[in-house]
Amino acid sequence: MPHPELPYSEPAFANPAFAEPAFAEPAFAEPTFADPDPADAWNAPPSQAPRRPRPRPARSRTPAAVGWVKAHGGAGASTLAKALGGVDIGDRWPEPSRGEPGRILVVGRTNAEGLQSVAQALNALREGRAPGGLDLLSLVLVADAPGRLPFSLARRVRVIGSVAPVHRVPWIPALRVGGRPKDLADQLADLAALVGHHADNDREGESR
Repeated sequence: MPHPELPYSEPAFANPAFAEPAFAEPAFAEPTFADPDPADAWNAPPSQAPRRPRPRPARSRTPAAVGWVKAHGGAGASTLAKALGGVDIGDRWPEPSRGEPGRILVVGRTNAEGLQSVAQALNALREGRAPGGLDLLSLVLVADAPGRLPFSLARRVRVIGSVAPVHRVPWIPALRVGGRPKDLADQLADLAALVGHHADNDREGESR
């Protein structure tokens, strides 16, 4: 049975790397996707998309087993890459054919715009509008404020979680100012285990 499409409309600020055709339906209506406009390069299949200058990903303390992709600005991907290891890819898809990580974590905030961007990225992966060879390990949803999510946002998280694995990152005030709280490992234990597991697998493969 095919997965239902994620019921969100596209925000004006959306990351162009994950762009989709505009939806005519109101928010929360089931979207239908129009054929890509040839003038919209980022809606073309990856093989036809133009090459744009790509910054070199930061070197990781671990093998390039996992790439962190931010669904929007300020998602927290760079901070998580520094804290847990892996490669900070930025706001684009990695290209395994160029030696970049094929296993990825897509990061976004839990506010409405952040969840919208995460849903866009997920739809792009599911519809083949990303380079081949990518393996989504998990979506990483970073708390945008302390406390519980409002019902409408919690509902969106549940919808996203019904389609792909989700790891939640709690509100950690020290991370806002570049701190490394002592209990960071406990707060991010599951996510750290996921990143570490794949790094260990790569090390084992290299040693054989």
